[in-house]
Amino acid sequence: MTWDPDGAGVLRLPSGILVRGRALRRPLPPGPPPEFGLYLLGAPPAPVPWPSAWLRWPDFRLPADRPAAVTALRDLLHRAATARTEIACGGGRGRTGTALACLAVLDGVPPGEAVAWVRARYDRRAVETPWQRRWVERAVTRRT
Repeated sequence: MTWDPDGAGVLRLPSGILVRGRALRRPLPPGPPPEFGLYLLGAPPAPVPWPSAWLRWPDFRLPADRPAAVTALRDLLHRAATARTEIACGGGRGRTGTALACLAVLDGVPPGEAVAWVRARYDRRAVETPWQRRWVERAVTRRT
């Protein structure tokens, strides 16, 4: 079972895979819970009752371990094909938007278009810093 495509924060990637982005500072959206979450924070997140992973990613920055972040995003994309997966950070825009843009690149969106693509479909203020934008354009390559 995957997300309702019209659900809050749900992004449909070019392949049709659905991933939810959200802000951890806001209440959990209505509907079924995630089956896996990837949390992008400077410190470990509060425990959740579903499987999850944490990437140390300070606010307005890039992941502390960039190769591990790319590996985690590839894993999340694989999981999202058959399960409700979410990506979240404190505000749900900068780090979450950057990760969603990287997923879009992995799923076939050209790197130079991924930020605009996510802003048009997820949040118009997604990807907050120039270095986050550059990382999207350089960090990942399309899946083969």
